[in-house]
Amino acid sequence: MAKSAPAQGLPPGEDAAAAVPQPVPDPEVLRYLEHVRVEKRLAARTVTLYTLDLQRLAAQAREAGVPLLRLQTAHIRRFVAQMHGGGRSGRGIALILSGWRGFFTWAARQGLVPHNPVQGVRAPRAPKPLPKALGVDDAVRLAEFEGSSGTDPWLEARDAAMVELLYGCGLRVGELAGLDAVPGPDTQRDGRGWVDLEAGEAHVFGKGSKRRSVPVGSAALEALRAWLAVRLQPFGSRAAGAEAALFLGRRGARLTGQSIWSRLRQRSQLAGLSTPVHPHMLRHSFASHLLQSSGDLRAVQELLGHANITTTQVYTRLDFQHLAKVYDAAHPRARRKPG
Repeated sequence: MAKSAPAQGLPPGEDAAAAVPQPVPDPEVLRYLEHVRVEKRLAARTVTLYTLDLQRLAAQAREAGVPLLRLQTAHIRRFVAQMHGGGRSGRGIALILSGWRGFFTWAARQGLVPHNPVQGVRAPRAPKPLPKALGVDDAVRLAEFEGSSGTDPWLEARDAAMVELLYGCGLRVGELAGLDAVPGPDTQRDGRGWVDLEAGEAHVFGKGSKRRSVPVGSAALEALRAWLAVRLQPFGSRAAGAEAALFLGRRGARLTGQSIWSRLRQRSQLAGLSTPVHPHMLRHSFASHLLQSSGDLRAVQELLGHANITTTQVYTRLDFQHLAKVYDAAHPRARRKPG
């Protein structure tokens, strides 16, 4: 049985009533909708979306001159091609196919069809959007930003160290939040990481419970030392009981990923960047700038902690995009001069 389909099954600007104006005459479809409403107890909105999807299927079957329960895989593929050609997104088509697949799975169990014609039919792949990365100048501008004289020096030291680690090491926000100031007996057991200042390495606990070590540059090490020098100052006598976390909030608790997002967004705006920056944007910037300079995709994969190099290859598209912009701006034959 297909899972509940969200409202994204409808194209933008198309309301439920306008999607397919014709009613559902097929008694088998009515039985199925009653099944998902009563026995499956799906939400009313989901049942409405299933109804619309099956109305669409019934209408397309009539146009093809084929009874609904005699549709074949070739028909379904043709319907998918028609929807795609009409401008429907791959995600929208996938949701519609999910509803159709659920209906024919039920019909097969009832002995109404010999097989499920939707099985194995997939929606067109939606192009993956390129990750958003800062230009080198903007990334350096953010990393070198210093607050005004009225800025809290404690917050300034902490936030500067966070930016240096995110951009200098390509850490995920969860990896950054999970760093301890000093590794203790619970650090590895609880899936946390730490920074070895002497060795200049960050040991992080990433996705899939995989540990990796990444080098920490001199700018990040300098910022970390400045932060560690003041990290426990606000807590006074309570310092001994403070969290082991490297990055703390005002109350002495480990800084959350959400708080890091908020602080980074605020800092990027103060630095005068046109785009609000989030932690993963700095990770993308780290990877893209490193690849532009080195061309070593395998090394970038290892530094990011990607299990599969195909995940890392998206940055080659960013790299080519950067090169294309340079070419368009600089090469005398890149653009035809106006007549």
